[in-house]
Amino acid sequence: MLRDFTLNDFVAEVASSAPAPGGGSVAALAGAEGFALLAMVARLTIGRKKYAAVEGEMGGLLDFASERQVRLLQLVDKDTAGFKGVMAALSLPKDTDEERALRRAELEKATLQAAQVPLETAGLCLEGLRRLPGLLRDGNQNALSDMGVAAQSLRTGLEGALYNVQINALGLEASEEKEKLLHECQLLRVEGRKVSVVVEEEILSRLR
Repeated sequence: MLRDFTLNDFVAEVASSAPAPGGGSVAALAGAEGFALLAMVARLTIGRKKYAAVEGEMGGLLDFASERQVRLLQLVDKDTAGFKGVMAALSLPKDTDEERALRRAELEKATLQAAQVPLETAGLCLEGLRRLPGLLRDGNQNALSDMGVAAQSLRTGLEGALYNVQINALGLEASEEKEKLLHECQLLRVEGRKVSVVVEEEILSRLR
């Protein structure tokens, strides 16, 4: 599994001529790294006398971030598996009308499944971004730059995942499912950018 690779091996695999793992897996990894930083900041806050009043909140954040970190690492592999499913459908025979019809149906199914993986990645990353304003307010202020990198990692995960949803959607026939997929992308992108701007402005104002 990709998530069991060393850093060197994973980066080398991405850099290879193989089409997967690609942007979708990298986006999921970026999100996992963002949640790892949220967990780190929570741990750096818990047990400090200065932050005793928010210890329960930080414990909840730690559980929240740890669970999503694990899920996003699973999505690193699921994204590559989804791409391989599309490739398998493309390799089906297409010599007869019956074969072509079956191939079209299987390709539509595989492409829709492949699009669902980065859509989940994007949704998880947005969940993380939503927690950052509270963490900036209540978390260990010595970890301000780590919170900033968490925000950037989560935004990268979100935006990168949405690119992958949309490129998969290009291969789908017109349908309600496709329209719903694209609508969800738009909602995630708009909210993600809005939250990211608020978080970045707050961090930069404190670093001046």
